[in-house]
Amino acid sequence: MRIGWIIAGLAALATPAMADAPQQRLTLERVFASPNLAGAAPRALKLSPNGKLLTSLRPRADDRDRYDLWATDTATGVARMLVDSTRFGGGALSEAEKMQRERQRIGGTRGIVAYDWAPDGKHLLVPVDGDIYLADLDGNVRRLTETPQGELDAAVSPRGGFVSFVRDQNLFAIDLATGKERQLTGDGGGTLSWGLAEFVAQEEMGRGKGAWWSPDDHSIAVARVDESGVAVITRAAIGADGTKIFNQRYPRAGAANAAIDLYVMRADGSGRVKVDLGANADIYLARVEWAPDGKTLYVQRESRDQKTLDLLRVDPATGASSVVFTERSPTWINLHDNFRALKDDSLLWSSERDGFSHLYRWRAGAWTQLTSGAWTVRDVVGVDEGRGFIFFTANRETPLDQGIYSVPLMGGPVTALAERGWWNGAVMNTGATRMVITRSNPVQPDQVYLADAGGNRLSWVEENRVAGAHPYAPFIAAHVAPVFGTLKAADGTLLHYKLLMPTLAKGQRAPVFIQVYGGPHAGRQVTDAWGGALQQYLVQSGWIIFSVDGRGTYDRGKAFEDPIHRAMGGVEVADQLAGVAWLKAQPFVDPKRIVVYGWSYGGYMTLKLLEAAPHVFAAGVAGAPVTRWELYDTHYTERYMGDPRTGAAAYTKADALTTAETITDPLLLVHGMADDNVVFDNSTALMAKLQGAAAPFEMMVYPGQTHRVAGPGISVHLWRTILDFLDRNTRVGG
Repeated sequence: MRIGWIIAGLAALATPAMADAPQQRLTLERVFASPNLAGAAPRALKLSPNGKLLTSLRPRADDRDRYDLWATDTATGVARMLVDSTRFGGGALSEAEKMQRERQRIGGTRGIVAYDWAPDGKHLLVPVDGDIYLADLDGNVRRLTETPQGELDAAVSPRGGFVSFVRDQNLFAIDLATGKERQLTGDGGGTLSWGLAEFVAQEEMGRGKGAWWSPDDHSIAVARVDESGVAVITRAAIGADGTKIFNQRYPRAGAANAAIDLYVMRADGSGRVKVDLGANADIYLARVEWAPDGKTLYVQRESRDQKTLDLLRVDPATGASSVVFTERSPTWINLHDNFRALKDDSLLWSSERDGFSHLYRWRAGAWTQLTSGAWTVRDVVGVDEGRGFIFFTANRETPLDQGIYSVPLMGGPVTALAERGWWNGAVMNTGATRMVITRSNPVQPDQVYLADAGGNRLSWVEENRVAGAHPYAPFIAAHVAPVFGTLKAADGTLLHYKLLMPTLAKGQRAPVFIQVYGGPHAGRQVTDAWGGALQQYLVQSGWIIFSVDGRGTYDRGKAFEDPIHRAMGGVEVADQLAGVAWLKAQPFVDPKRIVVYGWSYGGYMTLKLLEAAPHVFAAGVAGAPVTRWELYDTHYTERYMGDPRTGAAAYTKADALTTAETITDPLLLVHGMADDNVVFDNSTALMAKLQGAAAPFEMMVYPGQTHRVAGPGISVHLWRTILDFLDRNTRVGG
């Protein structure tokens, strides 16, 4: 489920250096202008295999959405632009690449949006606007393709011998030694593709790949995707210059998925062998990984109801498979990327079998639990098999933070490697000897530093201190730090909230802007991290900003997440209303001027809240909402709601259309007219239901915009529309 416009709370405390800068008042135009007010923090951080170079994508000062490729020497700290994005590309993107970017959450970005290190550390693969380039470490760039069709999902083989990619739905490979291009499959086209991840794999499963090279460059495992059985939806991408009609294969809940097969073939496409994925074809290909020696292929096979996950061991020479072990859940299994096949034939794995996501090691049929407790392991960021350590992120101390930790491969104490009070992320080099840590907290936007394997800072990559010429320095004095606290749900469960307060006179009561997402697995609002400037603009306009993470959200264990099983729109709505009740009891809140805003699942929540609690909210803004879960995709919807063919009553109760005519409070509906995720049909269905009931509402649609409604001018227009609507219904100035 795409989170879309989720605006987390931003806060800062002024330092003397910050206070020296001339102070200005935030405007919507400046919030969305270049350079980015959060500073020049890079993204897509990666260490070279030997750890000597740190590469990243950095925005241009004059264009916050265009990125160049930079390299920093980890010994000297000297940074240089490696590839200037303005020298390459510029061609029109195919519709397939546009949609891929949307699913990768990089829609709207330009220039270099992704890259990969060649495993030999000598080159970097740089796709730009549908063509593929290979950059040397001295900055020289070699163009590998120049075709009108465009190439997708380029990848360098582990030993650096080949670059594979998909063109016209077939898999190709370039021999880098000779420059010769070879087509590995030939029957792709129409509803059949090779080497691409299907829609639900990209959007919901966290699998963006459809081809996997063996460690020795000898073979490649390739997904064959047949969408002929998937229903067609007619998506009208309505733009300012006209309308384009796309017949999109979209697997709606309860309907057929794409048929997925997996093959292994040699680097030249010969010797094709089909992998035995079992007798039941209605499954999900969740993950594919090679063992370090290239003699075994591991495949994660997920059942259609997502209650069973099998790890298969595959012989790549014959395609024969066997089950190594199976995970089961009475509700659903959360997929992860923490599987590692180790050199001693043991396996590293994440499981929620004890109620929380923790690390386990499997060896010859025996399990060793490596972490435990009422906290959640998130991502494995590195494994040092020589020294015997695993490095990972988790929320051991508090659900508000994300820390970095290590644990011995053989089991032992968990060691914290980063300061508390920060939201930390990390990447490591191949040998897990160096890590690059990105962190923020409510008083500091993203900082990036190089650390050793013990987490000790060696040097700053981007200190990003808000002082002097930092773009945020002129606005820092007016910042408001969020207050975090807890309140109780109806069953006594503690819920975490976040509150940002404007300056109020004694006895003054202020209106409240509730930012809600409320959906499972992603989109938490209450985290101890830096966000954007938009909420600070709202605070300066007189709004109290409030969010609460209710039951159903991820990272607090299955008992906290599972209550939404086959019951979406239930406990998560009740928990938001518990937050409203808490707000109304506060002496600084105007109980008649509480509004709710959300996007995607948050838009759905806005509708459900207005339906569940008439006259509680002064107004609601629903952006790109799901209104009927039968209109959303299989993997996401059935994970939580089951199959509508056997559980129609649960769907009827969960849908926002069922009682939409009961909405009597002011409603603003917003949607991008080219949305391929929460398709526009969701909003047209709601419009028809409200119009048929003579229920008034307001609407703003955005031609050409997808699920992410944003861009130069568009973001300002969107928020002016929202704030004008709220102003008319709450009489809030600003």
